[in-house]
Amino acid sequence: MNDREYITSSLAKNLYEIRKLTIKIVIMILLAFISLLPFAKNTYQLLSAPLQMQLPPNSTMIATDIASNFMSPFKLNFYLTLMLIMPFSLLEVWKFIAPALYKNEKQLISKLLILSFILFYCGIAFSYQLILPSILHFFIYIAPDNILPMTDINSYLSFCLKLFLVFGLAFEIPVLVIVLVLTGMVPIENLKSNRRYIIVGCFGIAMFVTPPDALRMALLAIPMYILFELGLFLCNFLKAHEKQYIS
Repeated sequence: MNDREYITSSLAKNLYEIRKLTIKIVIMILLAFISLLPFAKNTYQLLSAPLQMQLPPNSTMIATDIASNFMSPFKLNFYLTLMLIMPFSLLEVWKFIAPALYKNEKQLISKLLILSFILFYCGIAFSYQLILPSILHFFIYIAPDNILPMTDINSYLSFCLKLFLVFGLAFEIPVLVIVLVLTGMVPIENLKSNRRYIIVGCFGIAMFVTPPDALRMALLAIPMYILFELGLFLCNFLKAHEKQYIS
């Protein structure tokens, strides 16, 4: 077999494996979506509970579109499916690319993947349990007395998903720090010496994604900075065991 035939054969084999991987992930998503569909209304009620607790006694949520009663729980069910199936999908992708990596690279990347999943879900849980109720309370508290708040269920879903995404990504800071340091893009000494700018940056980001209230800005900025310090700690730990993790 000449070089062209070998390359063609390898490419065809890889394309076949990618096709199998794609089909497997799609089937996983469909099965998970169908399994969660009977609980779609209950899931939306759970999501809307923080708002329902903040609304005045004579206020309620509304649907401005005739299809919103169906589409909002349906969309939430789809997003929940993607969130739950993401680790399993990436595990299948990992199985595909892992054979091309060295043993120490596999160990490091697998640990970073696990850490990123844990942090992402922790960020979502943190925003749902603490940040979402406080933001909703702020918005309803500042509303004029002659205005009765009635939130559209579709708008509320979009607001919650954006909030969860922001906090889920914010909680990935330790993974970002580790990648920047271990790849040599940013020396760890530079990060340590610029802590004051990092603090200002955390509060700057929090100012744009939370209401203009010092307490609520701190609820995002302080965890972000703590996660930054966690990333530095993990970098120091990995550098101390550099021969074990990095070739």
